[in-house]
Amino acid sequence: MKVYAGNDVRNVAIVGHAHSGKTELITAILKTAKSPAASSRENGGAVTQYDEEEIARKMTMSNAAAYAEWDGIKANMIDTPGFHMFVHEARGAMLPAETAVVVINAQTGVESGTERVWRYASEIGLPRIVVMNQVDHPKADSRTGRMEMLEGIRTRWGRQVVPVQLPIVDEKGFHGVVDLVTMDAYLYTPDGDGRGTKGAIPHAMEPDAKAAHEALIELVAEGKDELMEEFFAVGTIPEEHLIGALHEAIREDRIFPVLYVSGLRNVGTDHLLDFLKVYAPSAVERGAVAVHAAGKAASNGDSAMRKVDDAQPVAMYVYKTMVDPFAGRISFFKVISGCVKNDAPVENYARGESERLSHLSIVQGRKLTEVTELHAGDLGAVAKLRVSQTGDTLGTKGHDVLMDPAPIPEPAMTYAIEPKSRADEDKLAPALHKLMEEDLMLRFYRDPQTNEFLVAGAGQMHIETVVTRLRRRFHTEVTLKAPKVPYRETVRAKSQGHGRHKKQTGGHGQFGDCKIRIEPMERGGGFEFVNDIFGGSIPRQFVPAVEKGIQESAARGYLAGYPVVDFRAVVYDGSYHDVDSSEMAFKMAGRLAFRAAMEQAKPALLEPIMKVEIEAPDEFAGAVMGDLNSRRGRVQGMDSAGTGTVVHAQVPLSEMLSYGTTLTSMTQGRGSFRMEMDHYDFVPPAISEKIAAGAKKPAGEELEE
Repeated sequence: MKVYAGNDVRNVAIVGHAHSGKTELITAILKTAKSPAASSRENGGAVTQYDEEEIARKMTMSNAAAYAEWDGIKANMIDTPGFHMFVHEARGAMLPAETAVVVINAQTGVESGTERVWRYASEIGLPRIVVMNQVDHPKADSRTGRMEMLEGIRTRWGRQVVPVQLPIVDEKGFHGVVDLVTMDAYLYTPDGDGRGTKGAIPHAMEPDAKAAHEALIELVAEGKDELMEEFFAVGTIPEEHLIGALHEAIREDRIFPVLYVSGLRNVGTDHLLDFLKVYAPSAVERGAVAVHAAGKAASNGDSAMRKVDDAQPVAMYVYKTMVDPFAGRISFFKVISGCVKNDAPVENYARGESERLSHLSIVQGRKLTEVTELHAGDLGAVAKLRVSQTGDTLGTKGHDVLMDPAPIPEPAMTYAIEPKSRADEDKLAPALHKLMEEDLMLRFYRDPQTNEFLVAGAGQMHIETVVTRLRRRFHTEVTLKAPKVPYRETVRAKSQGHGRHKKQTGGHGQFGDCKIRIEPMERGGGFEFVNDIFGGSIPRQFVPAVEKGIQESAARGYLAGYPVVDFRAVVYDGSYHDVDSSEMAFKMAGRLAFRAAMEQAKPALLEPIMKVEIEAPDEFAGAVMGDLNSRRGRVQGMDSAGTGTVVHAQVPLSEMLSYGTTLTSMTQGRGSFRMEMDHYDFVPPAISEKIAAGAKKPAGEELEE
C-alpha cells in the first residue's frame, strides 16, 4: 500500500441529515476510484455500514472510515450518522477532518440534521463543501425548484454559499454537470463507472451558466484587492488565477461551494474527487492544531499550536474506538504531527501509560491494511492498545500535548436494565463497558437510592440498539423497564414520639425506653441526631443504639417506603433496666419512637426536580412550553440561539422519563434537550396519594410493648 505525504491527503467528514445519501455517496466514490472495496458488500450493507444493527435498521449509527486513491491523492472519508439521536458522532468526526462535505437531499433541502452539523462545523471554523445529492430523483428535476432551494440555503447560511457547478437535467434525467470555473460540461452514463466525458455546455443552459460563472467570479474577487482590480480592469478573472483564489477562499471559510451529484446512479462523483484534490485544503495546509501543554510542561492549561509537519515530535489523536469480537479494541487516530512508524513506542499523555503501535494500519470500512508508516495529517488505526480510549492524545515521550476531544452531550433517556439469568448478570457489566468504550454517549451505573442498574443513552432507539448488541455480540439477554423515581419522604412539623421495647423470655429479658422529638430541616439537610439526655435516664452507651434504630426506620420510610430525609431527631428522655437493657433493645425502642413521632409530623413525599434545557426551532417554542406546563414544569426563561430557541425550565423527573420521544415527535426530530438534577421539592397531594397507594408499604415492626 502506497504511503502518502500530508500534502497529498484530504481528510473529509461526510455529514448531513439522515437519508441524504451519505453512505451511498461514499460507495459511489469508491466505485469511481476503482477501489476493490466498492464491490464487497456484506449482508446487504456497504463499506462504511457493516454493523449488523446498522444493516438491519438501514441507517448509520456510528462513524466509519474509508479512503479513495485518486490522481495522486488519498481522500480519507469519515461516514457519519445523520439521525438526530446519533448526530453527536458527526461532531467527533470533524476533529480529524480538514473539510466537511455537507450532503443535502435534493428533494427535501436543508433539514434539522443539516442545520446541526453546519453549526458544529461553524463552531470550529471547518471549511464546508455543499453537495446536493439525489439530483436524479423525479422530485428534484425542476430548474425552478432547484433555484428556490439554493436561494433558501443562501438565506439560511449566507451569500457565501455559491454554486461551482450546474446540473444537466433534461428528458434523460440528471446526466451531467457544468463546471463554472472552467466552463466545461461533463456528461455521464447513469449507473456507470462514475467517470464523465468532457463536452459542450447544452445550448439551453448557456445563459444560466454564464450568469452563475460571473456570480462566482465576483464573490471570489471580493476577498482580494488584487483580484478586484483585475476583475474591474478586465471584467473577469483568468482561470489560473480563479482556481488558486477559490482554493484559498474555501480554505479560509469565505466561500461554501455547491456541487451536484447522484450517489445512487454514480453521476458527478469523479468531478467531486477532482474538486477535493484541487480546492479542498490538504492535511498540512490548514495550519497548526490547537493543543494544550500536558505533563511537566503544563502551565495552567495554557494552549499552544502544534504544526502538522513530519519534522515535529509524534502526536496522535484517537477519534474513534471500535471493539471487534476477534481483533479486540481498535483505535482510529489522526497523526497530528511527526511520522508514525509501525511498532513504535508512544506515550498516552492523558493516562501516563506507554503503548506500542503494533500492526499500524489504514482503514477501509472494517478492513485494516497494514502499513509501515503514516505521515503527519493522515488517518490510521491500530489494534489492541492497552489503555487508550477515544479522546486521548498519544505521542513521543517528553513532548506531552493534549488535544481537546469533541464535547459529548448528556444522555437524554434512562432505562432500568435487568439481566434475565445469573449467567447474564455475570456478563452484563463487562459487555456494557466494552460498548461504552466505542460509544461515549452510553452510561451504565447503579442508582444508590433505588439499587437498580441503569443504562442511559441518547434515546429509546439508542438504548434498544445497545440491548441488541449485547445479545448479538456478547450473548447477554436483558430486559428494559422504566426506572424507579427516587422519591424521598420528609416531615413538615415538629412532633414527639415514645418508644418502649419490652420483652420477657427465659433468662434475661429485653427492655429499652426512649422519648424523641422530630424537627424539620431545610432541603438538603439530610439527617441530624442530637443527644439531649440529662440525669442519665438512658446510659451513654445505649444512645448510639437509639440513633441507629431511628436511622434504620427512616431508611425504610413511613408513607410509601422511601427514605425519610431532612429532619433532626432529638432524644431527650427514657428509662432503662439494670439487667434487661441492651443495645438491641434500645435500637428497637428508637424504631418505635420514630414511627410514633412520624404520625404527628405531617409526613410528605419529595420528588427530584430536574434542571432542563431544551433547544428547538423558533416555530416549535410555543408547543414546547405548552408541553412543559402540562408536565408540571416551571419555565425559568428563554434565550435565542441562531434560528432556534433555548428554553430553561425546572420539571419533575417523573414527568421526563419519556420526554425524548415526545420532543422528537413534537419538533419533527429537530429538538434536543439536556437535564441534570437540581433539587427536591414536595409532591402535590393528589399525586402523592396515588404514589403512596401504589407503593409497597414499609414492613411493620414485629415488636411488643
